Amino acid sequence: MTRTLVTRIRDRASATPDRVAMREKRLGLWHEITWAQYWDSILDVAHALLALDVRPTDRVGVQSENRPEWLILDMAAVAVRATTVGLYPTNPTAETSYLLSHSGACVHLAEDQEQVDKVLEAGDLPDLRRIVYVEPRGLRTYDDPRLLSWEELVAMGRAHRAAHPGAVEALVAAAEPSDVITLVYTSGTTGPPKGAMLTVANAEFALETVLERSPLTDPIPGPKDLTLSYLPLCHVAERVLTTWYNAGAGTQVNFAESIETVPQNLREVQPTLFFAVPRIWEKLLATTRIKLDSATPLKRRYAAFWMRRADRLGATLAANDGRHTAGTRVVYAIGWLLFFRALRERLGLRRVRHASCGAAPVAPEVLQFFMGIGVAMHELYGMTENTAIATCNRVGRVRLGTVGEVHDGIELRLDETTGEILTRHAANFVGYWRDPDATARTLSAEGWLHTGDVGEWVEGTHLRITDRMKDIIITAGGKNVAPSEIENGLKASPYIKEAVVIGDGRRYLTALIGIELDTVGAWAQQRRLGFTTYRDLAEKEEVRALVQGVVDEVNARHNPVEQIKHFRMLPKELDHEDGELTATQKVKRAAIDRAFGDLVESMYATERTPS
Repeated sequence: MTRTLVTRIRDRASATPDRVAMREKRLGLWHEITWAQYWDSILDVAHALLALDVRPTDRVGVQSENRPEWLILDMAAVAVRATTVGLYPTNPTAETSYLLSHSGACVHLAEDQEQVDKVLEAGDLPDLRRIVYVEPRGLRTYDDPRLLSWEELVAMGRAHRAAHPGAVEALVAAAEPSDVITLVYTSGTTGPPKGAMLTVANAEFALETVLERSPLTDPIPGPKDLTLSYLPLCHVAERVLTTWYNAGAGTQVNFAESIETVPQNLREVQPTLFFAVPRIWEKLLATTRIKLDSATPLKRRYAAFWMRRADRLGATLAANDGRHTAGTRVVYAIGWLLFFRALRERLGLRRVRHASCGAAPVAPEVLQFFMGIGVAMHELYGMTENTAIATCNRVGRVRLGTVGEVHDGIELRLDETTGEILTRHAANFVGYWRDPDATARTLSAEGWLHTGDVGEWVEGTHLRITDRMKDIIITAGGKNVAPSEIENGLKASPYIKEAVVIGDGRRYLTALIGIELDTVGAWAQQRRLGFTTYRDLAEKEEVRALVQGVVDEVNARHNPVEQIKHFRMLPKELDHEDGELTATQKVKRAAIDRAFGDLVESMYATERTPS
C-alpha cells in the first residue's frame, strides 16, 4: 500500500487516538480535536464526497480562513483520490471565478456569506455542482440549490458510510504515488495564476526530507511540538507546516482566530515551531519598537539599552554560525532574566525552539534582532513548484543573508550563463494544470526545474538569492542591479512598509515608498504632529525627511549605480483587492507602474540633485 498523508493520519488515530491533533478557539475557549476525532471526521466527509459523486481526479475547492474544516475536507479529498484546490479568502470575485473555472472544481467549500457571494457572483461555472458553507449567518434565506451546510454534508457522509462501509478505505488502499493531491495556484505576479500539480510522491518526498534525510530541527518535530496556523493554507509553505507536518510528525496545530488576532493567539499558544514570511517578522519588530517608544522615559532608556545588546548579540551570533561564544552566553543569560524573557513572552515567542523565515527575501538586520533575543532563526528556500523543498540553514550552521545549504537527496545547480537556480528531485511538481506550454518552459526534459530565481554561492556551501530574474534592473548604462537587496534594506526600517525600486532602461534608480502607518503614526504623535489619513501623514515634510534619512543610510551601503536618486511617497497603502499586491503580499510591479506612473515619470522629468 502506498503511504500517503491520509494513511499517516489513520495510523496516528490508531496508535494515539486520544492525543490532541489540533485546537481551535470558539467563543473565547480553546476546543480540542483528538486524532481519533480527526480521522472519524475525515471518513465522514470523504463518504459525503462519494455521495456527491466526486471521483478520482475530480477537483474540490476550499476558500476559507484556517480552521479544522479546511484540513478535514483537504484530507477527505485525498482519501477519495480527488484533488484539493485552495483559494485565498482575500481573492476578489474575479479571481475566485477564474480559479474555480480553470480548475473545474465540482464541489467547493465557501466558508461564509462573503465567500458564498463571490461564488454566486462569479458567473457561469458549469463544473460546480455543490457549494458547502460552514458559517450559516446571512445564508438562511439563500435558495440556490447548490448550497449545502457543513452539518448537512457530514450527515450525508454518515448515511453513506453506514450504507457503504469500507468504500473510502478501499480508495485509500488504491492510492498511487502519481495521484495529484492538490493544485497550488501561483500568485500571478506576471499573468494569470497557474495551478501547480503536486502528487502523493511529491508530498512524501518533502516530508521524508525534512523529517528524516535532512531534518530542519534538532530534535525533529514531534507530538510535543505546537504550531500556530495563520498564513493562508492554500500557500504551499503553510500547507506543509500545518497539514503535512501535522500528519507526518504529529505536531499539534492551533488555529488562529483570524489574521487580526495572531499577536494575541501567539501569546496564548506560545508555539515551539514558528514559521513566518518576512512581513510578519518585520511587523513584530516594528510593533516592539512602537510599544517601547511609548513607555515612560526611564523604561525607554532601559529598553533601549537591552535592544542595543540584542543587536550586538545577533551580530555575533550571525558571524558565528548562529552559535554563542562564552561571552555572549553570559550577556544573554543576564538579558534573559532582565529583559529578553519578558519581551519574548509578550511576542508569543518564549517557547519557540526553531523559527524560520521564507517565501520572500528579508533584510538580515531583522533576523539578527530576533537571534539576539534568543529566537533561533533559520532562513529557508523552496517554492510551490518544488513542494517548498530546496535549501535550509541548519542548526549550528546558519549563514545570515543566505537561504542555507542544499537538502540531502536534492540536486541544485546555478545556470552558468544566467545564474538561475535549478533544482531536480522527487518533490519537483509534475506540471501546470491545463498548461503544457508553461510546464515545458519551467520543467526541462531532464527534470530540472527552472525556478526563475538568481543565486550565488557563499563560501561554496550556502546559497544566497540575489533576486528574481524578471525583476533584475538593467539601467540605461547597461548595469545590472538586483532591486530586492535595496528594497529589503529600506524595509528593514520600522518606518517603511513598502519599497519598489525602479530604473529598468533608465539613467538612474528611483523608488516608490510606502510608510508603516502604525510606527510612523506613533512617531508623529510623539512629536505632536497632527494628521488625519494615511495620505495626509505620508505627504508631511517631516515624514518625508524621516524617510530621506532611511534612504541616505541605505544609499551609503551601495555603489553609486545602486543608489536611490529620487523617491516619491505612495499616496495609499497597497492592497490585494486593488490588484497592487498578490494574496501573499508580493508587489505586482506592472500594476504599480500603471497605478502610479505619474509619480514615476515625475522622478525622471529632469536631471536634478537627489531629493
